[in-house]
Amino acid sequence: MLKSIAVLTSGGDSPGMNAATRAVVRTALFEGVEVWGVYNGYRGLLDEDMFKMESRDVADIIQRGGTFLGTARCKRFMTEEGRQIAFENMKKRGIEGLCVIGGDGSLRGAQKFSKETGIPIVGLPGTIDNDVWGSDYTIGCDTAANTIIDALNKLRDTASSHSRIAVVEVMGRHCGWLAMQAGIAGGAEAILIPEVEYNLDDVCDGLIKSYNAGRRYSLVVVAEGVGSGIEIGNYIAEKTNMETRVSVLGHIQRGGAPSVRDRLKASQLGERAALALINGQSDVVFGFYQGRVAAIDLTDAVTKKKEFDQEYIKLSKLLL
Repeated sequence: MLKSIAVLTSGGDSPGMNAATRAVVRTALFEGVEVWGVYNGYRGLLDEDMFKMESRDVADIIQRGGTFLGTARCKRFMTEEGRQIAFENMKKRGIEGLCVIGGDGSLRGAQKFSKETGIPIVGLPGTIDNDVWGSDYTIGCDTAANTIIDALNKLRDTASSHSRIAVVEVMGRHCGWLAMQAGIAGGAEAILIPEVEYNLDDVCDGLIKSYNAGRRYSLVVVAEGVGSGIEIGNYIAEKTNMETRVSVLGHIQRGGAPSVRDRLKASQLGERAALALINGQSDVVFGFYQGRVAAIDLTDAVTKKKEFDQEYIKLSKLLL
């Protein structure tokens, strides 16, 4: 049984990271285990920017977006030499295990770190893209989807007032989960995601047909992975001869107070991660599968590509 562990957040921030960190810390302390907080992700391990945590250190954070521990990219950690320095810095403090909360890149770093040093590592999927293999849910995805829905609701008001087409670019470089969820829930007329081939001329023909049938405005949701929302909007405007406006939501999707779902699920995952790590479990990511917390092999999580749910694709085509 481990006596001292550390927790860090890495990669892009996501709402619910604070809730997960809080659960890790308080679960470990309840079990009588020492907990270290690491500032600014893997960089904090190299810079020795870490501190011993008490319960009060994670008070008043569950409702906050972002991550109070901070996050940063660290090129030094991408080298074997850098990872060895990080390991030595942990050993100096008697830290025996590490919980990493982050997305695909962060979990890849964790997998290499564990393989090279043998230190027990447990990961939690913290990314708004919901693209980690083996898990139906990632920390922050629900809040981000609701942020997009809020934007779509507002854009619908002005698009309908001016009889415009509103093209909305959302995050999702390799995964269209956010675009699909928000597009279906927001009643979009077209949803473009990396996982599904599309013909922009066919999209334009559909928008024209909808206009001729009496619909005076349309919403088009575009995942950034399929191309520039601005370029797509310009093409649609030229092809349809309709007034078109483009909104690129950008990093607003990452922020904001986490939803109830993100707070609860992140807390559940944090508790399981702490207990597993304390008991010597390693090279595992905890996510959700069919509504229950599930253990996922860390190597599988970072090497296998998550398949897109075909039911959502079918539903989107049915409802457009």
